[in-house]
Amino acid sequence: MDTLRHLHWERRTLYLALTAPLLAYTTLRLLRPILLPPQAPNHIIPSPRQALEPLNSATQNSPDREKDDLPYPPNALPGARDVSTPYGSIRVYEWGPETGRKVLLVHGISTPCIALARIAQLLVEREGCRVMLFDLFGRGYSDTPDPEQYRQDLQLFTTQILLVLSSSKLAWMGGGERFTLMGYSLGGGISAAFTADFPEMVGSLVSIAPSGLIRPGNITVSSKLIYGGLLPSGLVNYFVGRRLRGNPKASALSSANPEATTTGAVSAAESEVPGHPAHAADSSALIFPGRAAISPANAVAWQVDAHPGFLPAFVSSIKHAPVTGQHARWKRIGDRQAARRASAEPEKAPAALRELKTLVLLGEQDTVIVADEVGPDTVKVMGAENVEVVRLEGGHDLPIVNASGCVDAVIGFWR
Repeated sequence: MDTLRHLHWERRTLYLALTAPLLAYTTLRLLRPILLPPQAPNHIIPSPRQALEPLNSATQNSPDREKDDLPYPPNALPGARDVSTPYGSIRVYEWGPETGRKVLLVHGISTPCIALARIAQLLVEREGCRVMLFDLFGRGYSDTPDPEQYRQDLQLFTTQILLVLSSSKLAWMGGGERFTLMGYSLGGGISAAFTADFPEMVGSLVSIAPSGLIRPGNITVSSKLIYGGLLPSGLVNYFVGRRLRGNPKASALSSANPEATTTGAVSAAESEVPGHPAHAADSSALIFPGRAAISPANAVAWQVDAHPGFLPAFVSSIKHAPVTGQHARWKRIGDRQAARRASAEPEKAPAALRELKTLVLLGEQDTVIVADEVGPDTVKVMGAENVEVVRLEGGHDLPIVNASGCVDAVIGFWR
């Protein structure tokens, strides 16, 4: 009898031990609306621009050394505007001849749009283009719609592109108007997906070291732990923030990480950060002559400290953005081009790119978007006649260290 009582007592203790945490969690969920104030249904994390003077400030044209010395000053590029949207404000830049070829540039996962500033400048100077750049949500001077409610995925990025296009005083879409879409790294994957979904809007597609088609690599244990949803978001942001500041001692995401020199979703997403081995030796090359403080590498570290929405947006992008597995979308673009080329009545064929090809620019020294892998894989997916792959000197920071080579390749492709 004593043995039975003892077993019953042990079972009861075990039952209480197992159910107590569940009861505590359920109680906390029930009391949360009472104990904590309700959050706004569309929570927006503000960008650093609210801490600076607005663009229409009376002192806009006066010298301001403190702002000029920022890694990404608000006056870095011409034609700036802040576009109000339900997802928060978006920073947009647009300049160049109004009658020139329209080019929309989409940057990568961590660097704001100044990573493509030199290419944009050269397109205006050499080809008379009308260029438009913008900061993705959570980067630079764009706000962040709370990633807990709005994941950083294709739906959000596509919506943002449409909002940016509609903010221009010029017709970028509709009425037969078609623009060139140029994307870098994550922006390359976003641009390809947008082209696949809106072929009537995009007339030419250029991808620089694009995500989307990279071969999946082995994900390290630390990456699974950090990005797998097992750790509290605050702790994840701490580890990721240390790496993005360029801290070599951040063990979880250090450059000694074996995944840093192999392909894979996490490696590709982190390949824009300062000091990554995928960069060329001169990755600190100047974007603007005479303004040494302005650089994408410095801007990443600045965003970690100055933009409260940057780290949540970065982590959400690694989890949900089109970094890998986008073969079907790229194939759709190639199939449309092939159908247009083969049609006896091109005007009745599906909408396709003007050149009937996609231009892909790859860096010879890029150890993440590896030219020897991504080049052949792109040709295999799209068809050899539907893509032109050009390999240029540079690492994953190709548009920064070899902007002139990129623009030469683009202009040659157009002509």
